[in-house]
Amino acid sequence: MEKQFIISVGRQYGSGGHEIAEKLARHYGIQLLDHNLLDEIAAEKNLDLQHLRGLDEKRTSRLASRTVRGYSSSPEENLYLLQFDYLRNKALAGESFVVVGRCSETILKEFDCMTSVFVLADMDKKIERIMRIYELSEEAAVRKIREKDTKRRRYHNGHCDGKWGDSRNYDISINSSRLGVDGTVSLLAAYIDSRRKR
Repeated sequence: MEKQFIISVGRQYGSGGHEIAEKLARHYGIQLLDHNLLDEIAAEKNLDLQHLRGLDEKRTSRLASRTVRGYSSSPEENLYLLQFDYLRNKALAGESFVVVGRCSETILKEFDCMTSVFVLADMDKKIERIMRIYELSEEAAVRKIREKDTKRRRYHNGHCDGKWGDSRNYDISINSSRLGVDGTVSLLAAYIDSRRKR
């Protein structure tokens, strides 16, 4: 049986991080976990998928929520705990996978087989990518990038001690603007392969 390995990919919006994660998953022939993680949790726990999607990556209001004996009154908090448990259970089961976001670099840091990556990019390249993919004006693309990254930062920093995007929290941080998506995938694969041989 092949040795387990996990790849955690954090990313700035518009950096191509999700595409990089998809290509890494294909390269290694392992499962990609992102929004489909909610599908699996909904099926496993018999929960309403649309309801879960509405709660996903939302910050919990500390004033409006209360935790007693490990149970929270906040549905957002309960969802992130379900996701974190789901990821830990897959890792404990010895599965190999690529996971996008979900505070995975922190949640799974106890697993030596994990490589954590943060993908960033130059603002002009992010704007260009979002304009092209979503057919937006430059102004709308900038607004979307700022909104998405603010949401990701708040979600991450609300659940983790380390700050979102801080290079000290990842094995490698890489600017995808330098090599492009495919070049970044190649460089990351070389790094991951070197780690797997050790």
